[in-house]
Amino acid sequence: MESKRTGPVLAPRLAGSSLSALEYGSCQSSTSERLRSLPVGYPAHLEPFSWAGNQVDDEELHFVYNLTDKDKAEVCSAKDHFKSLELDGDLVDRSNFPLPTLGSKLDELSQDIHNGNGLCVIRGINPKEHSVEDLTIIWLGIQTYIADQRGCQDHLGNMLVHIVADGSSKIKSGHHRHSTSAISFHNEEAGDVVAWLTRSTAATGGKCIVASAYTIYNVLAAHRPDIIRTLAKSDWPFALPHFQCRPVLFYHKSKMVMNFGRTPLLGNAVHPRPEHLPKLNDRQREALDVVEAIAQAVQLEIKTQAGDMHFINNLAVLHRREGFVNGDSPQHKRHLVRMRLRSSRLGWDIPDDLKQEWYNAFEADTYQTWHLEPMPGDVFPLRKYTN
Repeated sequence: MESKRTGPVLAPRLAGSSLSALEYGSCQSSTSERLRSLPVGYPAHLEPFSWAGNQVDDEELHFVYNLTDKDKAEVCSAKDHFKSLELDGDLVDRSNFPLPTLGSKLDELSQDIHNGNGLCVIRGINPKEHSVEDLTIIWLGIQTYIADQRGCQDHLGNMLVHIVADGSSKIKSGHHRHSTSAISFHNEEAGDVVAWLTRSTAATGGKCIVASAYTIYNVLAAHRPDIIRTLAKSDWPFALPHFQCRPVLFYHKSKMVMNFGRTPLLGNAVHPRPEHLPKLNDRQREALDVVEAIAQAVQLEIKTQAGDMHFINNLAVLHRREGFVNGDSPQHKRHLVRMRLRSSRLGWDIPDDLKQEWYNAFEADTYQTWHLEPMPGDVFPLRKYTN
């Protein structure tokens, strides 16, 4: 995997400031000694998941698994077996997509995603060698070994999100799903694992960039525990997917969970925050800026290839996208297919404040819709507030 290692781990710089995040906090905060302590029950240091992009040994951490020729032959055999059963594509599971050798490796990767480093890339499938339908069957078949439950992504039951550039309107060009601009670090609002299939890549840019929320926590615990107290308070006024005051950060059942996005809390030019909603206070704004600065200092950049399957622990790892420019040919236009997943065996216990979104995605009796290609906005409407 190609990666770019950036920045000091303990002294990230804030945008527009010559001060580091830690220096900024010491100048701006006058918190008491009491507020400089961690919340009750929160640990001083967290493991695992606590890696940094400038410390990563790609081979040691197994972020990328390159499929062997034998693996790919096994995948194609499983795909042909599934198709011979003449079942609907969404019925793919381990029993009808047999991977007798590769399956055990995928089980190991699933363990690492849920309880180890929190991410992996499975590489080696060539989209040019498969129809869109066959590629989707392969994608669903492999992911069922990583996490067997698939979540709806809106109230209409859409299961696949097609992330493609669309400049046909100001709203679309400013929405994360269709923008070509870089976006800030965030989590999806539901799903233990967020997964992408890369059908094609941009001419330039468009890297997947990730940062460990556990590393961010460890830096804050050592230098700015007052920010952890701020993040753990239940007064954050989220506007997405409905108005809700809740924490950004949880320590729940001996696991740290981070779940947030800047736009539902701040709004942006295309999606202004309604005036009637509460605004963030100064300490909350500072907390978001420091989290973003540390995330950028410890980030890992992944240069994506067509056919890549990304799996990221959505509870322990933040992600963002690099800005990109598409080319003229379809092969040089960025097209990702996103899904939300949960493992019935390895899935984490979800904090109460997040359970409604997990219920809506994975348990609600919603008719599932599977669009193999991008659809018009009225079929898959844009959300008012992106994360």
